[in-house]
Amino acid sequence: MEGRLRAYLQEAQIHIERLKDVLERMKPIYPLDKNKLETLTSIEMDMLDTLAFRFSKLQDLLGAKIFREFLNETGFITEGKTFWEILREIEKEGIIDIDTWSDFRKVRNFIAHDYPNEIDEKAEAINYLIEKTPILIEVVERIENKINRF
Repeated sequence: MEGRLRAYLQEAQIHIERLKDVLERMKPIYPLDKNKLETLTSIEMDMLDTLAFRFSKLQDLLGAKIFREFLNETGFITEGKTFWEILREIEKEGIIDIDTWSDFRKVRNFIAHDYPNEIDEKAEAINYLIEKTPILIEVVERIENKINRF
């Protein structure tokens, strides 16, 4: 494995460790609903911020760097390719499907903004992140497993 991909995967592990930790600590408040969301302590709100931040950072790292570097190592030419071409190839590799990635982007973008009048939607989006974070973590594991077979 080349140095750049190795460094990116090490960075991903930092996000994964924090995500696993915060998911474990959030078990008592999950699933969230409007009432729970309105009565969270500041520590619980910090946990939600950590979840959203680390999920976003991991997704950005995958989409902006890891996917491209992984494909380069497999012999796929990524230079001049659009992100959607990269994502289609990642899907062919069995790493993540395009629909799931798109759903992650939509929810992440919703979470990134505070919409005070949309508290039900915010609770739903946070629950989605809690449920789907393990899938994002699996994406990194699939890449590592494929790389280790080379």
